Amino acid sequence: MSQTAAQRFLHDAAVKSADLMHREIIQRGMDSYDVAHLKGRARIKDWEAAREKCQAIKREAINHLDRYLLQFEEKVIARGGHVFWAANSEEACTYVKNLATRLGVRTVVKSKSMVTEEIQLSPVLEKAGIKVWETDLGEFIVQLREEPPYHIVTPAMHLNRGQIAKLFREKLDPAIDSDDPAYLMAAARRILRQAFFAAEMGISGANFLVADAGVIAISTNEGNGRLCTSIPRIHVVVTGIEKVIPRLEDLAVLWPVLATSGTGQGITTYGTLIGGPRRPGEVDGAEEFHVVLVDNGRSQLLADAEQREVLHCIRCGACLNICPVFRHVGGHTYGTTYPGPIGSVLTPHLNGIQEFKHLSYASSLCGACTSVCPVKIDLAHHLLQNRRNATEAGATKSSERLIFRAWRYAMLRPRMYALGGWLVRKVLRIIYGLGLAGSILDPMRVWNRYRSPVPLPSESFRARWRKDLAAN
Repeated sequence: MSQTAAQRFLHDAAVKSADLMHREIIQRGMDSYDVAHLKGRARIKDWEAAREKCQAIKREAINHLDRYLLQFEEKVIARGGHVFWAANSEEACTYVKNLATRLGVRTVVKSKSMVTEEIQLSPVLEKAGIKVWETDLGEFIVQLREEPPYHIVTPAMHLNRGQIAKLFREKLDPAIDSDDPAYLMAAARRILRQAFFAAEMGISGANFLVADAGVIAISTNEGNGRLCTSIPRIHVVVTGIEKVIPRLEDLAVLWPVLATSGTGQGITTYGTLIGGPRRPGEVDGAEEFHVVLVDNGRSQLLADAEQREVLHCIRCGACLNICPVFRHVGGHTYGTTYPGPIGSVLTPHLNGIQEFKHLSYASSLCGACTSVCPVKIDLAHHLLQNRRNATEAGATKSSERLIFRAWRYAMLRPRMYALGGWLVRKVLRIIYGLGLAGSILDPMRVWNRYRSPVPLPSESFRARWRKDLAAN
């Protein structure tokens, strides 16, 4: 019998939590990020004011999404570009596949794009006989390993240099004899340079769609992004509809805040603006420029006034980096395109609450994700709302619903609640007195399995409170 998504999550979480090498690699990476992030925030005079400005920009864009998307489309078409509105993954993949087939494309180079991961574009193109190269170094590494990205920003952060060197020896060149990062990067570059000049189509995502200028804005730290978008004769942008922003000047705050939240940098190495195909007299750029605007459930989330701010996300990965659950179980455990807190909030909306209801419970509700989000999405609150949605949709177990009904009934009746507490203490004393702690009869066995048992109090909190009141 096949496992459910929840069962796979619990299994993989247990495995990864016990993998000390994995946890050491992630901890080292997160420690470096924490230092860089705090240093980056110090460069901005008023970090909280910058967050509020980014929040206001995204709120304006999402609340008027239709207007800004149409403005963006109009500008792109006026420059000779093409815009396709894809309602779902199938429509988006079919458009790109048909375009590639019609224009005789045999090789595609891709810049890093989480939306193409979401819609599973590469397998569709490969099935059509088109070779797809991931050109971001981290994406290239996980592509060689035949696994999805581990993290939104750093796809291969779960691997150390020794593991990557071994992978390159097996997949690229048996003569590779060093794990020096510069040496390994040069080995990858030799392979990918051939792909860049052989490719007829380049595919990229977009960090932002600028409505008033009709351009896409791409932030990268590797030159692969510009090579993908300027060398092949066809450039296809695959992006979610929520990436639109109203004005070009908005990038003045969004770009540095994105860089700071993502990697701790003051600004990313390359900031690229592209608004259409190559014009007469220009020396580089694609001959054809296509933008695929992917909905794939976003409109449904947009219609939910209570939770539409989830669409404000700028995919910086800060919430993943701060999350204690992500730091222990890792990105692949979530089994989703978007891991961590943002994935736990977003995935049930995009892929169904029934299958992914468990993700909202993969959280300590500590609120750290909310505190670092550069656009101030209240992620912890939305996790609670998703739990409520799961309950209202009947996606929880009947036994769980019965237990919470009983708990609510008792909580509304103080005398009954006090009697219940007294009975539980009495029963536990009997069980522990008989030496049955941790047995099937012990209701605390699951809680105490990985924790030191808490000694039973001699009296209830309510009794102590009454005594203190009487004494004072």
